[in-house]
Amino acid sequence: MMRVKYLILAFFLTVAFGISAQKTTRVNAIKANNYGVIYSLPKTSFEVTLLVKKTTYRKGEFYPYAQRYLGIENPVTEDKIVHTLEDISIINKGIPDKNNSFMVAFRAKSLEPFVHLREDGVIVTINADPEPEATQILEIPEGKIPSGNPRNYLSQEALMAGSTAKQAELVARQIFGLRTSRTDILTGEAENMPPDGNAYKVVMDEINLQEKTLTELFAGSEKVEYFTHSYTVIPDERGIDRRVIGRFSEKLGPVDADNLAGEPIYLSLVNKTPKVEMQLSERDLKRLENKLSDGIVYNVPGKAALTVEFKNTTLANKEVDVVQYGTQDVLVRRMFDNTKQPIKVYFYPELGAIKQIIQ
Repeated sequence: MMRVKYLILAFFLTVAFGISAQKTTRVNAIKANNYGVIYSLPKTSFEVTLLVKKTTYRKGEFYPYAQRYLGIENPVTEDKIVHTLEDISIINKGIPDKNNSFMVAFRAKSLEPFVHLREDGVIVTINADPEPEATQILEIPEGKIPSGNPRNYLSQEALMAGSTAKQAELVARQIFGLRTSRTDILTGEAENMPPDGNAYKVVMDEINLQEKTLTELFAGSEKVEYFTHSYTVIPDERGIDRRVIGRFSEKLGPVDADNLAGEPIYLSLVNKTPKVEMQLSERDLKRLENKLSDGIVYNVPGKAALTVEFKNTTLANKEVDVVQYGTQDVLVRRMFDNTKQPIKVYFYPELGAIKQIIQ
């Protein structure tokens, strides 16, 4: 029999799914469990992740002499820590909805039906092995550390100097001496030239390291680290109007929403799902209720505009899918009665929506 693929494209999914793929469990619908498998549908939560740069400044011992001896205009003059907000990521992370648990009830004659569930019970596939989940993770850059202990490179004369001013003068001379040595090697005028390319690299790297380390005695040093911090937001049916989801402080970095030491980070969510007015009779409502109780219920998410703001700047402005703003529909049970070729159903686990049906 030829296999035909049907793509369910009733809505376009605009948010990357999952920070990391969860493990799944295969549950067979067999006589022992009355050919039924209990599953949950998710509701939408948003995980807002900040990429933060933490810079630790340390003043150098000779910073008062930075301009006089080395011409450094803006040396570090005080020890301090500065946090800056570098990037933001928003992940649609479906969490189990305790009010939306159902049973997949197969008929006894169905061909070995089974369901894959996430560890939290959310449905992933029917009669099919799960596909790899798409992931979206903020890339954390490499940091920067100070060059090392500058006193390891001080000359004996500098170490024995009787005052800070004299010591600074002697260290500055060392730095100029290193620069002269590098220039002589580059121009081939050094008395003892490195014999080969490897030796050349070793010598130049060492000169550069010593110069940089000693210069930090005047200019100061910087240590740069990057880390992430996340806030979770669960929408309700009313929408969100500039909710303070967290705060950010230059001194402290990300802090909780109630910590007034930081500037507020606002999140807004506006429901953009078209409204459909339906006047259903009591009989129609009963039919709809019966339909949802006799098949595989799935979500049809709604649409929303999500905005994140900080210090009068828009950090994110995007269209997102929100289960809470959508509806539900059902795959009728007779779809799975085929005794020769079972229908395969793939879901978007973070939304509980159908991704693909293969017959």
